[in-house]
Amino acid sequence: MMMKKRPLALTILWNLLLITGGCILCAVTIKGILIPKEFLAGGVTGLSLLIHYVLPVLPVGAIYFILNIPLFIIGWLFVGRRFFLYSVAGVIIFSAVMFLPFPLIPINDMILAALTAGIVTGMGSGIILRSLGSAGGLDILSVVLFKKFSIRPGTFVLAFNALLIGVAAFRISLEMVIYTLIFMYVTSYCVNMVVTGLSQRKAIMIISPQWQAISDEIMKSMQRGVTVVRGEGGYTGKELRILYSVITFNELSRFKQMIRNIDPQAFVVVTETLEVMGKGIGNQPHW
Repeated sequence: MMMKKRPLALTILWNLLLITGGCILCAVTIKGILIPKEFLAGGVTGLSLLIHYVLPVLPVGAIYFILNIPLFIIGWLFVGRRFFLYSVAGVIIFSAVMFLPFPLIPINDMILAALTAGIVTGMGSGIILRSLGSAGGLDILSVVLFKKFSIRPGTFVLAFNALLIGVAAFRISLEMVIYTLIFMYVTSYCVNMVVTGLSQRKAIMIISPQWQAISDEIMKSMQRGVTVVRGEGGYTGKELRILYSVITFNELSRFKQMIRNIDPQAFVVVTETLEVMGKGIGNQPHW
């Protein structure tokens, strides 16, 4: 039986809610921590803040919108029309949200401020990237590189931002550079966690004489696919079967218990996956 598709209106609403929620989280840290502490950020937001510090009369939201215009072209040419339209909406939402009054976050310690800003901004950016669009800026370039070269969004953002900070170091103090780098690192880590980490898949390899029973149980009870690979014991020279399957993190404990019930002596290897493509079990973001 085929699953019913979500109505288009509901899909659009859900993605706009993700983008809006993520934009609000990012705006809270920018206006509540970054600007009051005079931290710098990375990417287009960092450029917007730098221009704002030099010319305070220019609002950050307006600067951000203008700087994103050339990036819209990249989104249109290399990512796709759907992503482009959602990203246009994201930039408009983020720029508008930046005009809202947000209270200062009362954190006096600079390191704690950098950590807090990094966590909240990383969560906000990750939530935006869980949608079918972005809030513009480096998100567009991140998606292009992720789709073309499998470079994780947070990793690219960290590398680009480090380069930007190296240039900006000629204008801001070394102390502020260090605080900003802490903020950027925490942000990139949280982005990776939200985009791919929370949907991490586990690859399982099983060697057991009871391979047939375990294979049947994986397909029937666990409702997961399994691949049977012919192998040979290095010491005994005997032919054996190796089972290979990919499951979600939440299924891991039940999966291991199922194997113990059938063969407590089974040899089991559980490994992390970077990303998984494929119907049903895949966790690659659908931009």
